[in-house]
Amino acid sequence: MASLLDNIIWNSLTGAQVRFAAGTGGARRYARGFSPIVGFADPQRPDFDALAPYCEAGEHFYCSGWSGPAPAGWRIEADATMCLMVRAHGAAPGSMADEAGDAVRLGPQHAQQALELAELTRPGPFGLRTIELGDYFGYLEHGRLVAMAGERMQAGSFRELSGVCTHPDYQGRGLARRLMSRLLALQHARGETTFLHVMSANAAARGLYERMGFRNYLEPVVRVITPIG
Repeated sequence: MASLLDNIIWNSLTGAQVRFAAGTGGARRYARGFSPIVGFADPQRPDFDALAPYCEAGEHFYCSGWSGPAPAGWRIEADATMCLMVRAHGAAPGSMADEAGDAVRLGPQHAQQALELAELTRPGPFGLRTIELGDYFGYLEHGRLVAMAGERMQAGSFRELSGVCTHPDYQGRGLARRLMSRLLALQHARGETTFLHVMSANAAARGLYERMGFRNYLEPVVRVITPIG
């Protein structure tokens, strides 16, 4: 089962989340409105020709697992590495599991605020419909969303914890950690194994996740690419 993580984007878009995908052949993307992420059947030899009909010039996509020059018709906007970290299936949430009982389950009425918070804090690729990919929880202050966390990719029993962010005015209160704890408790109850992505350069976040029981599984290249028409 761990092999699903070796190409988690593709396995999500062709498996449990196929209804959220667009594409054909050896290439898929999350449909417009969801997180701008693309996956390939063979990440080391990505089939951009198969992907191109499902993209528009100027769109920006995240992809991982390949290096080398940009193919014709595409431009690489950013190039870095990220950690894919996994929490052991048998690890109970333990003392972290206060389950954030005072948090709000986010729904369509919160989608615009969730997008605005993500655009401000930049936790990773996010779209207006991303909160439809799983359970999302947040904290609201005077009607304003100030912290959130939720679920994005899913393949087999692996479930991603994603979109973890807090408005700068509300950081340092442990809001994101409590939201993560609630999601960890939910996923543990379902028998799922939690994983997440974090940029390799973000040492502070990596340290937090390690203290929460996550361990590094892969450290792939991650790129932002755009079709140039």
